[in-house]
Amino acid sequence: MHVTTSGSTREITAPFTGEPLAELRLSGADDVREAYRRARAAQAGWGALPVAARARPFLLLHDAILDRRDEILDLLQDETGKARRHAFEEVLDVAGCALYYARRAAGLLAPHRRRGIFPVATRVSELRRPKGVVALISPWNYPLSLGVTDAVPALLAGNAIVHKPDIQTARTTQWAVDLLVELGMPRDIWQLVPGEPDAVGEALLDDADYVAFTGSTRSGRKIAEEAAKRLIGCSLELGGKNPMVVLDDADLDHAVQGAIRACFTNAGQLCLSIERLYVHESTFDAFAGRLVKQVRNLKLGAGRDWSVQMGSLTFQRQLDAVSAHVDDAVARGATVLTGGKARPDLGPLFYEPTVLTGVTDDMELCRNETFGPVVALYPFASDDEAVELANDTVYGLNASVWTSDLARGRALAARIRAGTVNINEGYGSAYASYDAPMGGMKASGLGRRHGAEGLLRYTESQTVASQATWLGFEPPFDLTYDTWADVLANTLKTMRRLRLK
Repeated sequence: MHVTTSGSTREITAPFTGEPLAELRLSGADDVREAYRRARAAQAGWGALPVAARARPFLLLHDAILDRRDEILDLLQDETGKARRHAFEEVLDVAGCALYYARRAAGLLAPHRRRGIFPVATRVSELRRPKGVVALISPWNYPLSLGVTDAVPALLAGNAIVHKPDIQTARTTQWAVDLLVELGMPRDIWQLVPGEPDAVGEALLDDADYVAFTGSTRSGRKIAEEAAKRLIGCSLELGGKNPMVVLDDADLDHAVQGAIRACFTNAGQLCLSIERLYVHESTFDAFAGRLVKQVRNLKLGAGRDWSVQMGSLTFQRQLDAVSAHVDDAVARGATVLTGGKARPDLGPLFYEPTVLTGVTDDMELCRNETFGPVVALYPFASDDEAVELANDTVYGLNASVWTSDLARGRALAARIRAGTVNINEGYGSAYASYDAPMGGMKASGLGRRHGAEGLLRYTESQTVASQATWLGFEPPFDLTYDTWADVLANTLKTMRRLRLK
């Protein structure tokens, strides 16, 4: 999918074992420039196709990826170390998102009539044009999901893509691209350039017509600065320190199960993962006791076993960061209710699912994203306090509210400053609602994936307006300008009363 001339390579190791998986050839700046040349050449023909023709491979992708799930599940686990059940969520996400956009792209991209200044005399259409070539930068934690589901709407909009996947998980992305080529997608419209950021980053942004990025807030700020210099658009899904609020009327058993899923899916390496858990003081002890009991009994492990409930971290740096957060919190007075240590007996990068209390502002764990299987419990006394605590963060990506009163839950959710808020679920109900936008507020990003915006962000809007020759903006019939101004003013007021404007 890419031509590599730099000659450098990287050994990919398996998080489960630390053993070598593959030797990956890396891209350099010249490779990126060549990828743009190929993508731009291919885009002209691709963008000229009817939307229905562009949609065909993505309609087929739904069944194809479900049918071939075992292949990609094995590869996902090998590259990321996640549990098989969590890898399967990526397969479901790609299938669902591809089907959604393949079915709706034509309607979203169709010309839309808009109201003109003069009814009948003015006809206005809003058209959607592809940006051109999109730079896509996707992370390692959900390489199939976050790589493919951002690429599909960009391609359906008529763009080509130059895609920098994370090196660790580039083979997963390559598998998805190869599958789509088998299903009829032209090969050159999706170029892969796995490379070190210092080697490919500048070239990747230099030629882009738009940038879509998922990753850390720190990196997102740098990309936004570079995009601003070139006056191109960007969408950024960044970090989170996501809260879960358990109200006093919540079903505790249900909430505990939801917390386990929200906190420990993919070993907490999920931008939507819950890291702050606020429980009403009247049920705090009961909730904490049930949660700790369940977390202690979680099945950790490597391999293909569907019964494993949590897998490994992916990198040594993640293990180091998680350990540092927990160790700092304990040193400053926090209490570990369960977990709190690495598990080298299971594999080199395993860390126990961890629950703490007594976490305070002076601890790194309190406000900074951990991105691991760690959650801190806090009590609260009222709905107002819960909202205040949930909003007390620079982030605003995801939140969760648990209650038996859905009206109360919706009212509270609307007060939380987060791009998605789930009621009686941790993250999945909002994320998997492809018809609704998903993204972050505050330091959690710009723009949205999913919904209409998830596709239209990859387009330029163009207004085409035609004016009848018998009516214009100049005075007709040799009227003076002051008379014509009176006629226009009175006409516009009449149109307003008749609701014609």
